[in-house]
Amino acid sequence: MNAVILVAAMALTTAALRFLPFLLFAKKTPPFVVYLGKVLPAALIGMLVVYCLKDVQIASAPHGLPELIAGAAVALLQAWKRNSLLSILAGTLLYMVLVQTVF
Repeated sequence: MNAVILVAAMALTTAALRFLPFLLFAKKTPPFVVYLGKVLPAALIGMLVVYCLKDVQIASAPHGLPELIAGAAVALLQAWKRNSLLSILAGTLLYMVLVQTVF
């Protein structure tokens, strides 16, 4: 019973946090929130790239080649198709194929 109450409380809290911005900014979105909406996605992607590449060993084989190839594929596919989901999925699949079969 305690687990049910805990899950319900977490679900209600999550839903409230999701709906709260729409209730607070129903009339006009503050300029600061609009600014954050523009700059945060790029900042988060940059942080994820740094996090993913932080442990790459350039001095030892395979010298970061799978990461470089997959990263280049993501960048080129994103520039070509402008579809983030497609780019990330294709890059992830390419990286996994390279690591499992080639390197």
